[in-house]
Order: sequence, then C-alpha cells, then structure tokens
Amino acid sequence: MSAGQRMHPGMHPIDEDLVRRLVAGQFPQWAGQAVERFPSGGTVNAMYRLGDGMVVRLPLVEGGAGDVALEQEWLPRLAPLLPTAVPEVLGAGRPAEGYPWPWSVHRWLPGVNPEAGAPGEPLLLAADLARFVTAMRGVALPGAPRAHRGGPLALLDASTRAAIGELRGIPEEDVDCDAVAAVWEDALRVPGPDGPPVWVHADLMPGNLLVDGGRLTAVIDFGCVGAGDPACDLFPAWNLLPGGAREAFREALGVDDATWIRGRARALSQALIALPYYRATNPAMAGTARHVIRAVLGEG
Repeated sequence: MSAGQRMHPGMHPIDEDLVRRLVAGQFPQWAGQAVERFPSGGTVNAMYRLGDGMVVRLPLVEGGAGDVALEQEWLPRLAPLLPTAVPEVLGAGRPAEGYPWPWSVHRWLPGVNPEAGAPGEPLLLAADLARFVTAMRGVALPGAPRAHRGGPLALLDASTRAAIGELRGIPEEDVDCDAVAAVWEDALRVPGPDGPPVWVHADLMPGNLLVDGGRLTAVIDFGCVGAGDPACDLFPAWNLLPGGAREAFREALGVDDATWIRGRARALSQALIALPYYRATNPAMAGTARHVIRAVLGEG
C-alpha cells in the first residue's frame, strides 16, 4: 500500500514511537521492551511486537474500537472452553497521547498463517478447525453479543449486489458476475437456521488462524464473535481448504445442505465485498477474496 492509498477513510496514524509512549505511560513495567511493527494483512488493527512475548493491538479506525472491549470482556471466558489457544489480554489500554481509542496488550502467540488452498496438512487442519467450530457451537455462556454478520442472509443482500455491480466495472478482475449472482440468488431461497443462534467466531479467515507443522495452534481476532447462524463459521471450507479437506470439514461438523449453502454464500458475499475494496490497498485480503470466488464457482 503506497502512502497515497489508505485502506480506510479515517485511519489514525500509528507508529512505533506512539506505541512506546502509550506503553510507557500506562504500563511502565513494560516500558523498556522493544517495539516493532508486525506486518499483517489485517484490516481493522495495527499490531506491534512488544518484547519477545507480547503484542500491542490498536484499532486503525473508530469502527474497531468496539471490538477491543468485546475481546477484553469475552476472551477470558471463552479461552477455557476452547480446544485451541486464543489471545490472552494482558493489559487494557486507554486513549492517550493523541490516540483516541482503547487498545490492548496480548500475549504473543507463535505460528504462521496457513496458505489458502494449500495448507501443509489439509486433512489434519480440517479436523482441527472442525473441533474448534464444534466447541464454539457448544459454548453456553449467557448474554452473548450478536455476531457480526451473524443475522439472516438477506441482511447482506444489498451490499453483496452492490459489490457484484462494482466488480462488473473492473474487467481486469475477470469475475464471472452472472455466475456469482446466481449462486447468491439461489442461497437467498434456502431456509434459515432451524435452531437458536449459536456462538460463532464469525471471521475464520486464513489471517486469523495460526498453524505450526500444518496443525491449528491458535485462533485470533475475536472482534466479530457472538451468537448467530452456525453457517458463519464455515468460511474455511472455501477460503482455506482444498476440495478433499473441505468435504472432511463438512463431514466432521455434520453440516446439512441448507447450512452448507448459507455458509458458501456468506463466504462468497464477504469475498465479493472485499475484492473491490481492498484490491489496491491490501493484497492479502484481495488474494483471499479471489481464492474464495474461484473455490465457490468451482464447487458449483
């Protein structure tokens, strides 16, 4: 992303000096730790390594500020109920030094993001992801917030159709807009969930997963977490897993046809919206979006 291409309007400037001042002013016990920007394909937060064992996570835009409070409230409660490591909040930062929003210090979680379509151990990773999703669905904590994007599929209709229209004007992306529109319209005719909302992560993108030796070691970024359609956590079937592992993931979760179709449509909607928005500013997000569109159309 060049200096003239900002990922979002209203982004607050963040650099290592600001992070050092914020940490020194609010967490003096960590004031001597090295601070280094951590390159990330994330879209809502900037990340800075703090020493060897911590990471500072700061919203880039006002819309991410609510996610900080959400994670600080729910991560400690969810962590003991899940089979995979999740971020541990070590410090809750406040606005200061001209920075306007809350921020967090987390314990550093080792691992790397898996490669979309070519994870090192696809069948094992599919099984790991299914265990995580099953555990999320089984969470019984009361007072769950509403998951971001977790409502009826029809709520995404206007934004999805607008994105398809925008992609028709970008021929170099070579998206079969008639085909993706048909997939979307078919999904809108599918029944909604036949049970109550369940806990979902709601943003299981490759950039929010950490692996080591091909196995899932951590799930990060719980800013969309809450209760919603169980189809919301099927995203890895199309944004990460190749065909055989995709089917193994579905089988392990026991997903019925209607839920599978809704999950595919949700993944497609996210990709269609992301591609025109991020194509010039976030190569990782745009690349994942292209992969999802190919995977969905290839499956159909």
